[in-house]
Amino acid sequence: MNECNYITHGNYDALNIVLLSRKIMEHIGLNPQRLSIQFMSSGDGIIFTEVVDEFSAKIRKLGPLGKAEEIDEDQLKSKLAEVRKLIPYIKIEKRKKLESRLKSEKEYDGLFTTDEIDQLFSEAVSYYIDPAKCQACMICAKRCPVEAITGGKNLIHVIDQDTCIKCGTCFEVCPPRFGAVAKLSGEPAPPPIPEEERKIVRKSKKTVSDET
Repeated sequence: MNECNYITHGNYDALNIVLLSRKIMEHIGLNPQRLSIQFMSSGDGIIFTEVVDEFSAKIRKLGPLGKAEEIDEDQLKSKLAEVRKLIPYIKIEKRKKLESRLKSEKEYDGLFTTDEIDQLFSEAVSYYIDPAKCQACMICAKRCPVEAITGGKNLIHVIDQDTCIKCGTCFEVCPPRFGAVAKLSGEPAPPPIPEEERKIVRKSKKTVSDET
């Protein structure tokens, strides 16, 4: 593991992602043995061939993805879609563990636990812009890294939950005096306000002549 010639030591990153992915597979009902990682040098051609042949035989024995686990095809697609949507959030939440430098195989199983992954999915966060508090300042929309926030001048902003990666940027940059962005845990965001109701009508300031 510690023989990588590059200072980034990407083999550690790859290992941690695989360990996390196997736990996620287990969470959604897939056999984690379908995913494996082995380390070898460019000169280990024979070993590489043996590893690939052995793993291919194992997969053939396990059978088609989903069917062998008795998961309906539509259900499997739904589960995988949910996981894909949460990938950025999971990477943020587990950033410290994903940066771990494990020294022995004994540490592999303990890096991520089943309860930990179950909790990660059950308490996944969502971000929601409260229409009653949004002042259409456009700060969150400009700072969103995936352009998941729609809105404009004098228009209440709305987060597209299908595009949102749950990074929390909108929550962090919303001015405290507004506090319009809410962080929800373990519950879906409320439906967006209808487009025809997003216009903010601001009260005009009275001039001296108006008051007199």
